[in-house]
Amino acid sequence: MKAVVRTNFDDSVSAYDAYERRTGRFTALARLLAAEMSVRADGHFTSVLDAGAGTGVSTRVFDERSRRTVALDISREMLRELESAPRVVADFDRLPFTADAFDGVAFTASLFLAPDPAVAVREAARVLRSGGVVGAVAPLGWVDADGTDVFAALDRESRSPAGADEVEAALEDAFAVTAGTWRFATTAADVRRFHTIPAMAARLYPTLDAEERVAKARDLLDGLEGTVEQRWRWIVGVAE
Repeated sequence: MKAVVRTNFDDSVSAYDAYERRTGRFTALARLLAAEMSVRADGHFTSVLDAGAGTGVSTRVFDERSRRTVALDISREMLRELESAPRVVADFDRLPFTADAFDGVAFTASLFLAPDPAVAVREAARVLRSGGVVGAVAPLGWVDADGTDVFAALDRESRSPAGADEVEAALEDAFAVTAGTWRFATTAADVRRFHTIPAMAARLYPTLDAEERVAKARDLLDGLEGTVEQRWRWIVGVAE
């Protein structure tokens, strides 16, 4: 499973960057998450682990609030895009760090990609110092004006390896958490752009190769029009 995730993101660098330049969505999520985490950390962090850093969009955000931010990702190709911070190619299920190494661990749009989020959460708890803060963001999907899932009328379900509820439950088992939902107005065109990212199109067609799954997603979403709402669940926890 992890090899598949790595390949999906290795294939996604250019489309991911194009989507981010267009929407700024992952930067916005990182800024919101960093703000929630900072409130519970009483200000700036000494060190933050950006777990699932991708091309470093979130790393740059957390670097504004931390003396040292380490970018970790399973995809070497994604991390090549980042030059402004320490980079580690690794799996957040098995963190290559000693206990008590960080006072913040951030999973900005990444923890839901783990088949078993609880494993990654236990690793986050291990490397966090007492009083350290963990944060995660997981997608709740897109809804139209009356609150209906935009995929309800289509022949595919948009699914992550782990759902937002599973991510939240894993964090609740290890930390005292606070959670909420962020909502973003977005266009149907940007929903289609999101699914030009091979790793995101895998939510719809996980067994197809990158080019074919993107083409299938484009066809599936071709009739989507207007403005929809994208929802993300955020969860922040504090270590004892």
